[in-house]
Amino acid sequence: MPKGNGAKGEKLTLKVIKKAIRMTLDGRRRLTLSNMGITIFPKCVLKLTNVDELDLSRNLIQKLPDNIGSFWSLRLLDLHSNKLESVPESIGNLVGLTHLNLSNNRLISAGLPSSLGSLTGLKSLNLGMNQLDSLPPTMEALDGLQELGIFDNLFINLPEFLKVLRNLTKVNMKRNPLSYVQGDSEGMHKEQSQAEEDVYLVHESSLCRTCLKRCQEQRDGFTGGGGRGGGEGGGEVFEEITIRIYHGLMVPNSVASVNQDVWRISKVEHKPTNDQTASQTIVQVE
Repeated sequence: MPKGNGAKGEKLTLKVIKKAIRMTLDGRRRLTLSNMGITIFPKCVLKLTNVDELDLSRNLIQKLPDNIGSFWSLRLLDLHSNKLESVPESIGNLVGLTHLNLSNNRLISAGLPSSLGSLTGLKSLNLGMNQLDSLPPTMEALDGLQELGIFDNLFINLPEFLKVLRNLTKVNMKRNPLSYVQGDSEGMHKEQSQAEEDVYLVHESSLCRTCLKRCQEQRDGFTGGGGRGGGEGGGEVFEEITIRIYHGLMVPNSVASVNQDVWRISKVEHKPTNDQTASQTIVQVE
């Protein structure tokens, strides 16, 4: 693994980085520095105030600069498959972000700042494959959030604020040690573990009438009957367990489906083709 800031020991100067900027089909300026063995966030990147999308995925970055929030032009930030343990408070200044990918890192709940709630423009947030068991309550302000990935974490309970995010249509919580309350034969309630269950959340407006009815019946079975009303603002987000509405969270770039060490071993044995790179594909997590 190279010790420098780039592949094969190449130093990532501002001149080198500028040459890596490409225009996307929708006219955005995209900087892709994925899979380059980068260990330290290249601070010269922050000088490129006209970059709209930044992909630093599949590297070895352990820490983001405290002034990451000065990169105000960003609309998409992809940091999946690094070694991040925390995110600086200043990330809340990136109010233009619509897509944020922090999956497959080493994030713990204490490492997520309350300023995440300031990213009110977010449409997609991926926090899967970390070590999270809770999310900042301030995230209830993310009213525009449509897709949330928190799969492969340590959640026992669903974040309470999920039910107030009215635009949220998909939540992937697969492979979390979730618990739920189920009635026994005597009408009592007991808690059951669901560590290996496939758990997804979908908005009721995304379901056909038949699926909605089946989800309501399942939910009533878990809660001992009664259920919850549809509420205002377009209905609730229902927990869906055995009926698969979708297989994973769609994100603008690929998400590693294995842990970092396994992925890095496999990438040495099998060099990815162009259609497998994170900057060119849309991958659905299975």
